[in-house]
Amino acid sequence: MSKRKKNYPDPVSIINKYGADALRLYLINSPVVRAENLRFKEEGVRDVLKDVLLPWYNAYRFLVQNVFRLHKEDGVEFLYNEHTVRESPNITDRWILSFMQSLIGFFETEMAAYRLYTVVPRLVKFVDILTNWYVRMNRRRLKGENGTEDCVVALETLFSVLLSLCRLMAPYTPFLTELMYQNLKTLIDPVSVRDKDTLSIHYLMLPRVREELIDKKTENAVSRMQSVIELGRVIRDRKTIPIKYPLKEIVVIHQDPEALEDIKSLEKYIIEELNVRKVTLSTDKNKYGIRLRAEPDHMVLGKRLKGAFKAVMVAIKQLSNEELEQFQKSGSIVVEGHELHEEDLRLMYTFDQATGGTAQFEAHSDAQALVLLDVTPDQSMVDEGMAREVINRIQKLRKKCNLVPTDEITVYYNAKSEGRYLNNVIECHTDFIFATIKAPLKPYPVPSSDNVLIQEQTQLKGSELELTLTRGSCVPGPACAYVNLNICVNGTEQGGVLLLENPKGDNKLNLVKLKCVVTSIFGVKNAELSVFHGETEIQNQTDLLSLSGRTLCVTAGAAPSATNSPSTLLCQYINLQLLNAEPQECLTGTVGTLLLENPLGQNGLSHQGLVYEAAKVFGLRSRRLKLFLNETQTQEITEDIPMKTLNMKTVYVSVLPTTADG
Repeated sequence: MSKRKKNYPDPVSIINKYGADALRLYLINSPVVRAENLRFKEEGVRDVLKDVLLPWYNAYRFLVQNVFRLHKEDGVEFLYNEHTVRESPNITDRWILSFMQSLIGFFETEMAAYRLYTVVPRLVKFVDILTNWYVRMNRRRLKGENGTEDCVVALETLFSVLLSLCRLMAPYTPFLTELMYQNLKTLIDPVSVRDKDTLSIHYLMLPRVREELIDKKTENAVSRMQSVIELGRVIRDRKTIPIKYPLKEIVVIHQDPEALEDIKSLEKYIIEELNVRKVTLSTDKNKYGIRLRAEPDHMVLGKRLKGAFKAVMVAIKQLSNEELEQFQKSGSIVVEGHELHEEDLRLMYTFDQATGGTAQFEAHSDAQALVLLDVTPDQSMVDEGMAREVINRIQKLRKKCNLVPTDEITVYYNAKSEGRYLNNVIECHTDFIFATIKAPLKPYPVPSSDNVLIQEQTQLKGSELELTLTRGSCVPGPACAYVNLNICVNGTEQGGVLLLENPKGDNKLNLVKLKCVVTSIFGVKNAELSVFHGETEIQNQTDLLSLSGRTLCVTAGAAPSATNSPSTLLCQYINLQLLNAEPQECLTGTVGTLLLENPLGQNGLSHQGLVYEAAKVFGLRSRRLKLFLNETQTQEITEDIPMKTLNMKTVYVSVLPTTADG
């Protein structure tokens, strides 16, 4: 760059466009710090912002959002105190904490030797590890899906790592770290920093290494898991199979049994990250009929060998599996008198067709492990992939509207596809979609009274999908008051629901009746039951209707441990609306609720059971009924309609006339 020629972009313009921190980090992470030349590129500054600063900021924002969610939904105030943090049983928590302490040790050593050029690449790499591995693998825990206690542990881990990273990065990105710190310090327990000047991140000392947190065995185990996941991703990319589409199996072949044990201990993360159903571990490559073959790099060898290239090419293609395995280990091989190295050959895996059963696998390897991925999805997996595509489109619309996870919305859809394929996929995966987006999903039309946030039409694998997001949740919920139950008696744990009234306004439960119903439905015998809301035991005089929508814990006397409280009804249900008759048996309510299962995942209703239970709700056991999905009685619920598709819908009950009515 020449000051006289001005053959460089205006620094002020670069700072205004990408920020001073991005420019600063770009220059510190360049040959300039080694007194070497730099060909300055604006794209380099842009990439620092895109690949380092934004992902790092998003991890910080994700932490803050979930601290807010924890307070709003679970009533837990998050305060970080490094002296009282509990040791986490989660291996990824221990790994990222160990990785951070290793980084701090490296930072101290290299900065003491003034090797600035070695430190920044490691810091940048850590941001990638934190955002693309730790946060990604623990999103559900951080969102509270594994329970409040586990959520707090995960948030403490992420907070600790982000705070340490801010302190390390403060000299390099002073403005961003100060911005993050000013918000993070509001979440620090004042008692833990009573004797420190916490006014600014730049007043804090650099963190010291905590040797007790360094666990190289855990770091190695996670590194092996990462290698397997990366190999699987390469295969998916090569076969153009998006991660949204589940696959049957991944086979990991490794010669070291200890490595296989490490991989097995992290199996659930491989299943989640690669979206596979099963992980198989093996040391026997021959069992799967795999062999190596080699192809020459025509451009490299052609230039070097000239006239001898043709003979060498033929010889390369004839190399045996054993010779190529030796080449993998040594990195060199002699062919027709010429020494060849890794850059001269491309190794590929093929399957011995004589073994059979391996045509569905695609293979890839690194220096240690060989991975086989079953790339032949069945129809159910294709359908799940389509459901994930729908989720992806919904979440993108959320992002366009700048919504945060705690913002309540309703999603309406209109799918147009051949043979109603997309409609059927959405209907069969409604629970799965709802559990992911945490918002009700309803078919068109959109009520005119709804506050529309965004509407968009998109193509989805040849189908047309129109989505509308409206403000506020329109989930009607159960018509009757209810409580979710967590039953912890006689060493077993069950989940379920009790309706506190049914139909609405009738058959109200008190504590004595509640215990009787629990004994009957959940098969609890020979136990003196106690019922708790949180840590408070429910008494006989308690108005149970005031607890509607809450989670109660039933034990054999002991106070319960902390449990996660779901925000919606635990079991699948329908609401009932009686159309053309009055309820009998001294009942007055014409609106009721019916559980399609209870306990959770058990006693699912058939069509016949649905009709019988609907009659029982309204005291009409002696009458014949028909059930409909609409008030005009044009969509009858027949035996071929899956019960799970009725979840959260209103079913209209029509009483058939008798001869006495005429």
